[in-house]
Amino acid sequence: MKVDWTTFWPKIVVALGETISMVLLTLVIASIVGLAVGLLFFVTREGNILENKIVFTILNILVNVIRPIPFIILLVAVSPMTRALVGTTVGTAAAVFPMSIAASFAIARVVENNLVSIDPGVIEAAQAMGASPTKIVFTVLIPEALGPLILGLTFITVALIDFSAMAGTVGGGGLGAIAMSYGYQRFDTTVMVVTIVILIILAQGAQFVGNFLSRFFLRR
Repeated sequence: MKVDWTTFWPKIVVALGETISMVLLTLVIASIVGLAVGLLFFVTREGNILENKIVFTILNILVNVIRPIPFIILLVAVSPMTRALVGTTVGTAAAVFPMSIAASFAIARVVENNLVSIDPGVIEAAQAMGASPTKIVFTVLIPEALGPLILGLTFITVALIDFSAMAGTVGGGGLGAIAMSYGYQRFDTTVMVVTIVILIILAQGAQFVGNFLSRFFLRR
């Protein structure tokens, strides 16, 4: 049965809003957690300003274990935790929790990789001037890596759009749910094409904004 597009477009608009809210909320949560973990990851490395082999090893194991798990499997694996925290495993709120887990550890690795590329001489100069570890983090590390970090967050944002679509296929709502319920299950190719085009536009928009912000901060 083909959909009636005169009445179906409002559903598309609602689903688009759900997808955007999922992505933005996850991005905010994961950015805060991922930045904190990534900074801790970097400063506790051997020879760094807060060297701590135990903390670094634990974080390294966590990131290396969680990051390779395909999101659709992680989504199912953490469903008991999702139900305990959110009260349900269905809907956009429930999708944000597993998306935040996956994105946080991905961002943590992105943060660490970008901070590693900073010239050690810059950090040593700050230490020689008597800067505290906290001051080095906020006045040296983050400003030095801000442009590349924005590009890294842009990559994660595009991945989150993909995650939101996958979450939608298993009850997470958004465009993924529309594509599954009205496109795949009803064999309506038009619905599938429309949702794919919207997802591509969202991804391209996120990439454009990320590139613009990265160039802006790199020029400063």
